Amino acid sequence: MEVEAVIAVVALLFFAFVALGVYATVKVVGAAKRGVDRTITQARRSVEDTTLRAKSFGQPGVAGELAQLRLGLRTSMRATQDALHAGVAEDASLAESVDLFRRLSAHGLELDDELKRLEREPDRATVASLLPQLRERTQRITHSADSLRWAARDRARQFAADDLDALNAQIDIEAGALRHWTAEEQPPRASGPGAASQGPGAGATRTSGTGVDWPEPVAGTGSSATADESWGGPAGPEAPQAITAPDPRLRTRYPWQKSARPETTN
Repeated sequence: MEVEAVIAVVALLFFAFVALGVYATVKVVGAAKRGVDRTITQARRSVEDTTLRAKSFGQPGVAGELAQLRLGLRTSMRATQDALHAGVAEDASLAESVDLFRRLSAHGLELDDELKRLEREPDRATVASLLPQLRERTQRITHSADSLRWAARDRARQFAADDLDALNAQIDIEAGALRHWTAEEQPPRASGPGAASQGPGAGATRTSGTGVDWPEPVAGTGSSATADESWGGPAGPEAPQAITAPDPRLRTRYPWQKSARPETTN
């Protein structure tokens, strides 16, 4: 049973690969055939357009006018077809225009076939009598095709202009934001004799512009001038001395100061 199952799985895989190979071959052959047909069609179209252009300039009379009508019709219809097919890929609202052009193309192909048959018509007098009607039909079809083509181009141009306007507005806003810089205002420096200290009634700490607390110099230690110089101002005048001399016992003492030796009476 296990051998039969393995054989069945192998057979299924084989048939699957064969089917996949056949499908890929058919797709490749179809694509190649479409490419060859497209190339042949384009070559035949180029040769026919060249022939019509040569007839319109080289042959006077009815034959030359028929060639001009065919050449103008084919040129207008082909330009409109290319414009609509290129625009519908980016703008889905052109799908209805493509449907209208498909219906118009049926009338254009019918007229082109009729003009082609009349080129081989030996009765030139009858063909000449039909020329006004053929010219009017050609103008109506080419006018409709030109209207669709230029409308599609104007629509694409308007969309491009709107997109460019929006882009320019965004760029102007971004450029203004890039140029919008402001210098930080520096706090003015204090100067003058009273900039370092606020007098003996000030608090025990000084707050600077950087948020650091600086110790208040102690009166009588001689550090007031140093503090004034550190802030960039000149040394202030000495404070007036009291009439009564200061009591040495009330003077602030620090642990690092040595005690005064008593004077000897010898």
